[in-house]
Amino acid sequence: MNDTLTLPTRPTVLVVDDTPANLSVVGNLLQSEYLVLLANSGQKGLALAEAELPDLILLDVMMPEMDGYTVCRRLKENERLAHVPVIFLTARTELQDEQHGLSLGAVDFIHKPINPAIVKARVKAQLAVKAWQDYLSSQNTGLQHRVSQGLADIVQLQDAAIDVMVSLAEFRDENTGNHVRRTSEYVRLLATDLSQLPEYADYLKPDIITLMAKSAPLHDIGKIAIPDHILLKPGKFEPDEWAVMKTHARRGYDILARAGRQMGARGRFLALAMDIAGSHHEKWDGSGYPRGLAGKAIPLAARLMAVADVFDALLARRPYKEPMTVSAAADFIVQGRGAHFDPAVVDAFLRVLPACEEVMIRLADEEETEQLAANF
Repeated sequence: MNDTLTLPTRPTVLVVDDTPANLSVVGNLLQSEYLVLLANSGQKGLALAEAELPDLILLDVMMPEMDGYTVCRRLKENERLAHVPVIFLTARTELQDEQHGLSLGAVDFIHKPINPAIVKARVKAQLAVKAWQDYLSSQNTGLQHRVSQGLADIVQLQDAAIDVMVSLAEFRDENTGNHVRRTSEYVRLLATDLSQLPEYADYLKPDIITLMAKSAPLHDIGKIAIPDHILLKPGKFEPDEWAVMKTHARRGYDILARAGRQMGARGRFLALAMDIAGSHHEKWDGSGYPRGLAGKAIPLAARLMAVADVFDALLARRPYKEPMTVSAAADFIVQGRGAHFDPAVVDAFLRVLPACEEVMIRLADEEETEQLAANF
């Protein structure tokens, strides 16, 4: 991108006047420095401006059929021409005439009979202003492009980092890769349903829902800090093992908080990811962990994740349990309404259950396909 101001070698000036003598005088005055275009009516002036895109327009006011004010208004309504400066050339000297012209977007008035020195000075000044405006506009466009590219790179890096962290958690967890993808979609479905309710509409905007779904795969990131002999134990945990296992929620929160500090800013994405990782095992009645939060003190994203995570886990086969059917898993969620789960989220779950079943089929792991089909 060129970072220096470049003035056109021969700026184009369009002169619009219905009097041939005036066109001749102004044209001769300016042609040594500018490429001069002439039009003897407002309609022809508009057509020539559209075709040639001049750098400046000198416009007579009193013309038959279409006066200069109308021409100026039409120019400013045209997206391609709105930025072209217009100077009125007129015999009218009343203050209200100038005020009207300026209100339409003209940049200056030159009164007839013209003074050649004044015309040349005013034209030169307005072309210099336009050159700077064009330069700043090009700089702004270039800056916007660089910012957009930078943001795209950040998002791509963020997504790659998420994939790495999720992969680490999956590698050491009993859950499959598709578990995190399914629960992410369940969160999206639940949030989208709740967004239709007045209580949630102001918060659950599409960008927040997208961030929640993107954050959901990090819900168990804290498990990377749990020792293998506990995390991968095939049977039930002993009380001391369970105490260690429960720390994964707090550890997940801390891991994401530390990542946020190192990046310099947490932003909404990491804030939501921290809410989900740290609070998805909290329960509506306050009996959950790690902080014993209750009701709406539990972040909404975590309340959504709680239902999504439990529902998917109930349908999975583990060494220590058989999978539930869909109807049995749904009944379990309903039984936890107002105790384990937020009542509003359970109600949303029942409304989106058919869509959740579609997600289950679409994102089933190979070894789970037959199992899920049998569960319907």
